[in-house]
Amino acid sequence: MYTQTSNPQNLRIGVTIGLREPNESLWNNGIKQNAVFLTEALKHCPSVQSVCLVNATDVLISEQLPWDLDRWPTKSFDDAKDDLDILIELGGQISSEQTEYIKSRGTRLISYCCTVEYVLAMESVLFGRPLWGSNLFINQRYDAVWMIPQVANISQSYFSTLRRREACVIPFVWDPVFIEARSASLTHHGEYRPRPNRGKRLSVMEPNHDVVKFCFYPTLIAEEAYRLRPDAIEILQVTNAEYLAHNSKEFVALMLKLDIVQQHKAVFLGRYETPLFLSEATDVVISHQWDNPLNYFYFDVCWQGYPLVHNAHMCPDLGYYYEGNNAAVGAQALLRAFDEHDNNWQDYIQKQRSIISRYLPGHPDITRQYNDLLKQVMSQPII
Repeated sequence: MYTQTSNPQNLRIGVTIGLREPNESLWNNGIKQNAVFLTEALKHCPSVQSVCLVNATDVLISEQLPWDLDRWPTKSFDDAKDDLDILIELGGQISSEQTEYIKSRGTRLISYCCTVEYVLAMESVLFGRPLWGSNLFINQRYDAVWMIPQVANISQSYFSTLRRREACVIPFVWDPVFIEARSASLTHHGEYRPRPNRGKRLSVMEPNHDVVKFCFYPTLIAEEAYRLRPDAIEILQVTNAEYLAHNSKEFVALMLKLDIVQQHKAVFLGRYETPLFLSEATDVVISHQWDNPLNYFYFDVCWQGYPLVHNAHMCPDLGYYYEGNNAAVGAQALLRAFDEHDNNWQDYIQKQRSIISRYLPGHPDITRQYNDLLKQVMSQPII
């Protein structure tokens, strides 16, 4: 057992990432964005002196990284390990030996949980989808376990029992810095603009990696709307689904039952960057989630002014909300977007950005909560 040795008002914090390539895209998953947004939020805390990103893999840090290294300093574990009061394990895991080293220096270790890990583990076990094989390591020496609110319902006990610390809900944070940077060179900076007197291009961009965010319900919503007003729809575009259309007989069989598919008004595409696909190909986004009711994707879409039809009950004031898993109700929300959005698109952008502001780094509530969480961690003896 070690006692506190650092100044709780002058904290040096590291947030882990797990680079796989030196020029890895920010758009292949939300984990790296999550790490950067968290560092921005922590910078506003009065108890924090500095925050850096700490890479937990052997990939070298270089100027190829898709973020500003002056704004978000990024170090290897070896370069950071002697200058940290708190290490937040978010996008990369440290080993038992690395844990022992930082603990010997009085550094606190926090597990930041931001995935529906219980669902991923369940699917891996039941359906033979490899995750960790026999090499599973779950650190038993966390000083705290933090968890974003949208994963609490399904994964809180999973985190708490396996990590041997009660997982507590912490604020969800998002920042428009990356969507705006990627969109700067696009037409109208990637923001929504009406296309009068033309059918709507519907986009479904669920990742289709697991049951949590899957394209089938958004496709059913588009189908229900198409049956009611076929002339209002130019095309349904389902991204991240090309491999399903080629490799899943069950997926193809289901899709062929739909009028919008039979009448050649639907396409199943590969992977695209969100900002580019919104700007070049999208009039309305349809989304559906199952027990993950906050998502960076929703904020990307709404910040840029695109109508978002969704069922995320933690942000029902965003976009065009429908409740639960009712495709017919979702279709009504979609038709409402058809009828109303272009008459108020400028006001919509401002309203969406005002709503999203409660999640931005520097928001007083977020700053206060994170500052209190840091103080709580530093007040405890090291495990």
